[in-house]
Amino acid sequence: MDQEGIQLDVCVLGRIGYDLYAEERHRPLAEVEHFSRHLGGSSANIAVGLARLGLRVGLISAVGKDALANYLLGFLAAEGVEAQFVRLVEGYNTSLCLTEVSPPESFPQVFYRRDPADSQVVIGPAELDYLRRARMFVTNGTSLSAPPARESTWQALKAAHEAGLRTVLDIDFRASSWSSSGQAGEAARAVLPWVRVVLGNQDELFLLTGEREAGLQARAVLAKGADLVVCKLGKDGVEAHTRDRSCFAAPIPTPVVSAIGAGDGFAAGFLYALDRGWTLEECLRYGNAAAAIVVSRVSCSDAMPRREELAELLGSAAPSVSGPSA
Repeated sequence: MDQEGIQLDVCVLGRIGYDLYAEERHRPLAEVEHFSRHLGGSSANIAVGLARLGLRVGLISAVGKDALANYLLGFLAAEGVEAQFVRLVEGYNTSLCLTEVSPPESFPQVFYRRDPADSQVVIGPAELDYLRRARMFVTNGTSLSAPPARESTWQALKAAHEAGLRTVLDIDFRASSWSSSGQAGEAARAVLPWVRVVLGNQDELFLLTGEREAGLQARAVLAKGADLVVCKLGKDGVEAHTRDRSCFAAPIPTPVVSAIGAGDGFAAGFLYALDRGWTLEECLRYGNAAAAIVVSRVSCSDAMPRREELAELLGSAAPSVSGPSA
């Protein structure tokens, strides 16, 4: 890619949500009386995480033209995430999620996604020109769940791939967005020819491949055209696979306050390190460190760490910051 044309580090396409987290700990969600509000949605969380790590990030999305939009757009602006291509959509709802906080292992959620505004993402010439000026393009599987966002995601991935961007798909399976898990797997498989990096946990990669073992899952995805597959193993760590090698990183022990957002935190840390040109081992460890900080706090976007926090957690093991890598 012509580096002189680069004006954006990362362009993210996908959902923005409105999250409510229970303030009373260890209380069933039906009995919770007080909630704290936060910006949510996997793509928006990753965008905030990357921006906090110092990258210039733009977000393509849609939210409802309602009372929640000002808060969400204001939060993104305060975090330095460019949101000129976040549309306000009349007649559709900003996604809402309520979360119980019962650490260390119980975090039930209720999603409200009837007529979600993020399903109305539309890509035009201006958006395509914008994303082509980035080094990396990131989207998620939920954006494939309904038209016109599905077709817009296809179009954006294809354009980014043809322009030489590093294209990333976070599978991000949410059952409330699909009529069946099989439909979600089929939709994700359809875009693999335009994807260089795939992120998912074992259940999500099973939807994509029909395989249960991480190594077999990775080989199946690599055979479809991806260059790198990251398999998140939860408390057992994370693996990265290319056609030439595989590597593993153990999780970083930390007291869990809320496990929600760990995957988005990992994605932000991992993709930042990947963009900096670090080794796969360093990328995995940086992603794990970001996830560890996120789970030590409540919320996703507000919990995203900054570079100095990660440097403190990793100590001498933290790589030095270097330039971008295509």
